[in-house]
Amino acid sequence: MEFSMDRNLFLAGVQRTLGIVERKTTIPILNNILLSAGDNKIRMVATDREIGLIADYEATVKVPGKITVAARKLSEMLREIEGDVIDFKKLDNNWVNITCDKVAYRIPGIPADDYPEVVEEADEGFFRMKSDIFKEMIGKTMFAISTDEMRPGLNGVYFECKRGKVGMVATDGHRLSIVSMDIGDEDSIHEDMEGIIIPRKGVSEIRKLVEDGGDYIEMAIRDRRACVFKKDSTILRVMLIDAEYPDYKKVMPKDDGTDIQINRDKMLRSLKRMSVMSSERFSGVKIEVAGGKLLLSSINPDVGEAKDEIDISYQGENMTVGYNVRYLIDAIDVIHEDTISLMMRGKEGPGVIQPTENKNYMCIVMPIKLREE
Repeated sequence: MEFSMDRNLFLAGVQRTLGIVERKTTIPILNNILLSAGDNKIRMVATDREIGLIADYEATVKVPGKITVAARKLSEMLREIEGDVIDFKKLDNNWVNITCDKVAYRIPGIPADDYPEVVEEADEGFFRMKSDIFKEMIGKTMFAISTDEMRPGLNGVYFECKRGKVGMVATDGHRLSIVSMDIGDEDSIHEDMEGIIIPRKGVSEIRKLVEDGGDYIEMAIRDRRACVFKKDSTILRVMLIDAEYPDYKKVMPKDDGTDIQINRDKMLRSLKRMSVMSSERFSGVKIEVAGGKLLLSSINPDVGEAKDEIDISYQGENMTVGYNVRYLIDAIDVIHEDTISLMMRGKEGPGVIQPTENKNYMCIVMPIKLREE
């Protein structure tokens, strides 16, 4: 096996696999990526047995072949090398030589036959979506995914398609983020799709794929066990979470509260000023609505105090509510519109944050009890 390849392209391809390969594993080969050379292209394959990535890149192949090498160590080498073209050669003892100009590395590999199989998908059953739609939906839900391993059904985003719209939902039990958008290609999906749960790590890899550029991404569901994404010469396969997602519609408030219209940037900056007082034990902010003003305060005995006020327009009664300041920042940070709506329902009811004009996104945040209450 022997090939030459553009250094920047080689490095980009290897770095694309680093989120998938295992950092800590009792199976050493899962630290590796599989490199296959043939037909003047290099195929890179990475898997942790739950997520699999296949990507092809242009190269000059002198001798076809396969080998697996440590992904992170290879990435470090390519990053530090100064030069345009990398020469890669597999030796008889499964070691490899990696050279560029006067720089030479020699590292051990593991035979390709020992690498777990990553299925190359057939073309059937795919529908397509605009990449920027998928990217925006992930950005507006991923922050709310639960990290509680005791509730596996919440360790991912819930994805569904109904009546020509795609929706994503994520919750950790304290907040709930929902986004629904038009598919972006009316000829793409012809029927409703039952909801699936895509795990956090898979969502992270999908986001990288849609951020790589390109107008569209293709998606397919395989036996409700895996979802597959294709873009250009890259295939990503993600095993789904086999669990029942809770009925999130039950926690969506049906009654009105005090509706505050506020400039998105002003509110976000004020909340970030309050978050300076946050610590591991305390992350609350008190929001008081009174007299045409929004009064924000944060008191942390271990750190200090912070206060701020913003002029607002609102409809409803005066009230004071405590929230987790980080949850509010997360919910507002992903909104791109100039004005947001904060619907407050007192100390017992959930608050709702969404753009004033665009109702396709909302984040529901449960109130917290502040220390002085």
